[in-house]
Amino acid sequence: MADLESLISRAASVLDRLEAILPEKPAETDWSSIAWRWQHANGRGYLAPVPHPHLVRLDDLHHVDEQKAEIVRNTRQFLQGLPANNVLLTGARGTGKSSLVKALLTEFATEWLRLVEVDKQDLVALPDIVALLRDRPERFIIFCDDLSFESGEPGYKALKVVLDGSVSAASDNVLVYATSNRRHLIPEYMSENLETQYLGEEIRPGDTTEEKISLSERFGLWLSFYAFDQDQYLEVAREWLAHYGMAEWSDETRREALQFSLARGARSGRVAYQFARDYAGKTALSRKP
Repeated sequence: MADLESLISRAASVLDRLEAILPEKPAETDWSSIAWRWQHANGRGYLAPVPHPHLVRLDDLHHVDEQKAEIVRNTRQFLQGLPANNVLLTGARGTGKSSLVKALLTEFATEWLRLVEVDKQDLVALPDIVALLRDRPERFIIFCDDLSFESGEPGYKALKVVLDGSVSAASDNVLVYATSNRRHLIPEYMSENLETQYLGEEIRPGDTTEEKISLSERFGLWLSFYAFDQDQYLEVAREWLAHYGMAEWSDETRREALQFSLARGARSGRVAYQFARDYAGKTALSRKP
């Protein structure tokens, strides 16, 4: 009997030690939020609410009217329970791809649209994330920003499964909206052209190229974004300056805006916004006593 009691005591001690080092179960998801990020704690993934989402208005996005109309239409279909597509937004950096997705949340949050941001390294958890969302009454956009893959990355296959479904059917209340500077999401190399076959007038890309194209083709809607011309850049810069209380637009301001874009090597909405912040800030500082 003494030996049994000693064994039970030792077993209880071991269990106490194990409980101290085992990861705690994540807290229940706070579904009162409108946006979440997939994060990790103690080796477990969970949806962490975003306390202060970046609320962008659709009206603040300029020179992307066609792209805006298409993604709004697709999102309205989704919210009304109609067939809708996963969306891939590609093109020049700083032209409003990410802002357009964020603006959808501002526009449609009252219609039960919700946003879940997932980083590229967490894409392997997409099936688990979709499983969490499947039975919810809200409509969710899984947002993958600045997406690109190197060959063999595990998140690549997980994304393909969620976009097309696997043995289980795709969830009707979840879509994937992704932004990227690459149309095919994976770098392409000159050596892959050697795999191409030419049969008379017919061109057959090699298996490597076909595999890379196959991921982007799983997005039903492609939206392309382009760099601004000079007039578009200056128009957006002027509007951002007005936003910061500087309605005056002089030749000097125009010159500085152009010099700012030349120094950055780009003309885009992002560069226009950065110029306005820089110019408005230093002008206000110079006027202080």
